[in-house]
Amino acid sequence: MIEATSCGGVVIHRGKILALYKSYKNRYEGWVLPKGTVEEGETHEETALREVREESGVRATIVKYIGKSQYNFNVPEDLVSKEVHWYLMTADNYHSRPQREEYFVDSGYYKYHEVYHLLRFSNEKQIVEKAYQEYQELRRAGQWPSPKKYY
Repeated sequence: MIEATSCGGVVIHRGKILALYKSYKNRYEGWVLPKGTVEEGETHEETALREVREESGVRATIVKYIGKSQYNFNVPEDLVSKEVHWYLMTADNYHSRPQREEYFVDSGYYKYHEVYHLLRFSNEKQIVEKAYQEYQELRRAGQWPSPKKYY
């Protein structure tokens, strides 16, 4: 068994959540959250921010850690056990640009109920549900960061 660790972000801007559409050689298609593998010397936070920026072009800011998900999948010679650490993030605008080199062909911000139904994997649906609850609680408490304005 191969053990792997990834980190990613649930990016929320003005109540909408960032999602990416991946299409890999007609074998893998679906909406996902930005995430990727930890590189040597990186913290989990650094990995999450880097992966969000690489995969979506979004410059995000971490608001808080929201938990981890775990799943297994098969590769030709082995079983991979993956652990993904998730962060609730905010962005300054709705701009996103999918990373074509990684087979992302679309990206955008969607309302909670839309992204929940778009996402392909149940573990990502669960993390979005948790992240959105955290977002709402922080907003009610007046603790959600305001978008920065650039002039």
